[in-house]
Amino acid sequence: MTEQTERPLAEPRPLGEVRTWPRSFTDRLTAPLPGVRAVARLAREGRLRPGAESLRELAGLPVEPGPLPVVDAATTALTWAGHASWVVATGGLTVLTDPVWSRRILGTPPRVTPVGVPWENLPRVDAVVISHNHYDHLDAPTLKRLPRDTHLLLPAGLAAWARRRGFTRVTELDWWEAVELPGPAGPVRFDFVPAHHWSKRTLTDTCRSLWGGWVITAPGGGGRVYFAGDSGYGHWFERIGERYAGIDLALLPIGAYDPRWMLGPVHTDPEEAVRACADLGARAMAPMHWSTFLLSAEPPLEPLRRVRAAWEASGRPRGDLWDLPVGASRVLTCAT
Repeated sequence: MTEQTERPLAEPRPLGEVRTWPRSFTDRLTAPLPGVRAVARLAREGRLRPGAESLRELAGLPVEPGPLPVVDAATTALTWAGHASWVVATGGLTVLTDPVWSRRILGTPPRVTPVGVPWENLPRVDAVVISHNHYDHLDAPTLKRLPRDTHLLLPAGLAAWARRRGFTRVTELDWWEAVELPGPAGPVRFDFVPAHHWSKRTLTDTCRSLWGGWVITAPGGGGRVYFAGDSGYGHWFERIGERYAGIDLALLPIGAYDPRWMLGPVHTDPEEAVRACADLGARAMAPMHWSTFLLSAEPPLEPLRRVRAAWEASGRPRGDLWDLPVGASRVLTCAT
């Protein structure tokens, strides 16, 4: 008997529900956070960003912006805006994941590739899903561009942050919880699922809000997409795949992994991402979280080289690796 049979999916919770959470989610950590010694070692080794020699690769980063695909309510299509930001058209809704349209984020050099979708080219945004509150995933200047009645779907502990900024349709969830948004083809379901990561936005709020990924399920067999946000590799991927059978596409991070001694617990490397895709039982994988901000020491194009090699070694069909350039789109063909 699979876990999916033993644990049926949760009933959707009410939209906009006001909830009370524990003061800290530290008990959800899967590895200790780096301490002062780790930060000192990182500075001593000088491995904060790619070396000057490898920065020559920046000219080869793939960018191919194009028009957003026009699809009906029975079809799911995705466009990579860069980093962990996707424009997901599903069930007749337009959903943004971790939208960052800013040129810079706190503590990081400016973008090395442009945003793949100009803001003015976006249709009306029906919902935004946020994986966690790090600045490269929760970008206040980008969210300020949205109408305040846009649905924000957030990890537990982040609703107050959004409501202080005037958003009126805010829903926060714990792991394995779900909500549904009405769409022209029927309700689109959003499930918040675990990840190996952490949260912090200021000096005093470490792990005060939760972190995780999202499973987005369109009505009527229109597609199931898993968005990982940020995560290290672990048993969660297999658990998610058992509970949410038939994932058509997994959006998985492949960058910001070097040095491994520090980043391994919280960021998958390319080989781990391919392994996670198999654990999830996903038919296809779209790499993300690379080629936008230089967050760690690996050469800019190394994640792409390594994920292609790992995918080939796995023996899976080449067409099921959606190694899209920034700005590119693809329409999801669902399993029958």
